[in-house]
Amino acid sequence: MDGKAAPKAGEGTASTTRTRLDRGRGALGPALELVHTGRAPTRAVLTAELGVTRATAGAVAAELEALGLIRVDAHPGAAAGSQGRPSHRLEVAEDGPVALAAQVHADGWRAALVGLGGRIVATTPACEIVDADPAKVLGSVVDAGADLLHETGRRCVGAGLAVPSAVAEPAGLALNPLHLAWPAGAPVRDIFAERVRAAGIEGPAFAANDVNLAALAEHRHGAGRGARDLLCVATGHRGVGGALVLDGRLHTGSSGLALEVGHLTVNPEGRPCHCGSRGCLDVEADPLAFLTAADRDPGPEDSLLKQADDLIRTQYADPSVRTATETLIDRLGLGLAGLVNILNPDRIILGGMHRALLDADPDRLRAVVADRSLWGQSGVVPILACTLDHNSLVGAAELAWQPVIDDPLAALA
Repeated sequence: MDGKAAPKAGEGTASTTRTRLDRGRGALGPALELVHTGRAPTRAVLTAELGVTRATAGAVAAELEALGLIRVDAHPGAAAGSQGRPSHRLEVAEDGPVALAAQVHADGWRAALVGLGGRIVATTPACEIVDADPAKVLGSVVDAGADLLHETGRRCVGAGLAVPSAVAEPAGLALNPLHLAWPAGAPVRDIFAERVRAAGIEGPAFAANDVNLAALAEHRHGAGRGARDLLCVATGHRGVGGALVLDGRLHTGSSGLALEVGHLTVNPEGRPCHCGSRGCLDVEADPLAFLTAADRDPGPEDSLLKQADDLIRTQYADPSVRTATETLIDRLGLGLAGLVNILNPDRIILGGMHRALLDADPDRLRAVVADRSLWGQSGVVPILACTLDHNSLVGAAELAWQPVIDDPLAALA
């Protein structure tokens, strides 16, 4: 005998169960992220991705299902042509909780409810009035979102706001909302959070730059899925923004202000920019610049973005439209080439009007980038169009979903 007391009846089994349970709870967040981003469509894939036993993966999936976050197919089936044991399919719960997402831009605002998987559950009509007082605008946005929550009866995990401005961290200040007539340094996150609390909406509130959020959404659910180092450049209703995902994570710099690509100079003799320089992407490759280059007066009936998109897609044969398109493609390509030389991304995605430019003449844009790149044709980077509708809204929801993904039990307790 070695002097050690023999374990009591059931003690070893209980210890093993507790260990398995602790391991499973630690895997809840990673498992939810895998299902959320579509990387674990079955329990077998979940088991392999987590590196756990089938029993642990089954327990994790069951726990997430009990929380109302996912659904596990009760009748496993094998895909056509596959071999081996059939596996249970995993999907996000269609009737599960949602995040309140809001976006404000130069031509209006919109609120939406977004579930796991980046699925938009409900959305308000676009509002075309943006007051110069951010508190009034954000109050209206949150009220509209609260109405959606009341109508759908969904539980809310939190709220996220996308704004066309760099948002400084940790204070949550909109430093340069140039096209909104809001004061520089407006405390948009605090205002938004206060309105969310006043409306009785559960969960934390967040705010961030709209293109950063578009990149986040596209990386998880759209054209950027699978990229390791992803560059996103987009022009919305006014101006040009950029965002970078490095090693799978959104890169915002030391204080949230990284990648102000709108202020790359692409036309030294060009238009004066708000930053004090001339010929920046912000004023040389946005919808207003395109309409001006095409000799079109912006009309009052539609947003600048819609007018520019429609012109490119329906009147490209018009010589003035074609020339304007080629001019903006060359300017955009020059800016992208500079970014490629500095950042060396493995994929570029374009949003807003830049998608229409890419569709109009993809070969021209790719040639400009390759010709100006240090690596030329041998180092060509894939350039793709963003694929998600309302990707900034989806990205705003990602902010609210992140605490749940990090720790589902704590977030939903």
